[in-house]
Amino acid sequence: MMSSKEALSLKMIQITVKSMSLSCQKKGDYVVMTVHFDLSRRMGYFTIQTYIPCILTVVLSWVSFWIKKDATPARTALGITTVLTMTTLSTVARTSLPRVSYVTAMDLFVTVCFLFVFAALMEYATLNYYSYSVRKPSCTKTKRSNYSVLDVGPPPTVITLNNSMYWQEFEEACVYECLDGKDCQSFFCCFEECKGGAWRKGRVHIDILELDAYSRVFFPTSFLLFNVVYWVGYLYL
Repeated sequence: MMSSKEALSLKMIQITVKSMSLSCQKKGDYVVMTVHFDLSRRMGYFTIQTYIPCILTVVLSWVSFWIKKDATPARTALGITTVLTMTTLSTVARTSLPRVSYVTAMDLFVTVCFLFVFAALMEYATLNYYSYSVRKPSCTKTKRSNYSVLDVGPPPTVITLNNSMYWQEFEEACVYECLDGKDCQSFFCCFEECKGGAWRKGRVHIDILELDAYSRVFFPTSFLLFNVVYWVGYLYL
């Protein structure tokens, strides 16, 4: 029979025997012996093969926040590459584990990392969409029905909207519609002229063009908070 000291000295692949308890109970003419093993999985292999690559891939996806928003090919290629890398890492991680019907701790970590990478790609899609919308402000111009030689209108005026120059005729109807809220009904403020006015009461102004600056703080902070909660809950709870 194997002693408890010999049992604790056993080394299994990816499994460590932390403790063992032995109990004997007499039931009638038989003696029932019960053995309890406390096992823990070795983290070295999964740390090198799964956890560290996932963390580095998420950090790599944040590089796009420091690339200019006009560099569409670079930011798109970086976002798609990181998403495909996370897909490969999640597939490899599942093949090395037994197939179970419940969600494991590694599945949770890989899924959250994939969501962070995918959110970084969607962040640029949102920024690119709103940047394109700002460059082409919609404005309804009133057409003049009668023209005469004596009718001298104001010359074309250059209007600056979010550091972009636009040539258009300075008509009161155009400016009135923007300030009245026609182009500013959404939660985000699109034009500089719309930042002030009665329509802003009860709303929070967020400059959508500064989305990269917000993401540089939000993504690392939230991912660091997730890692703290994950590792404390996984190792100590």
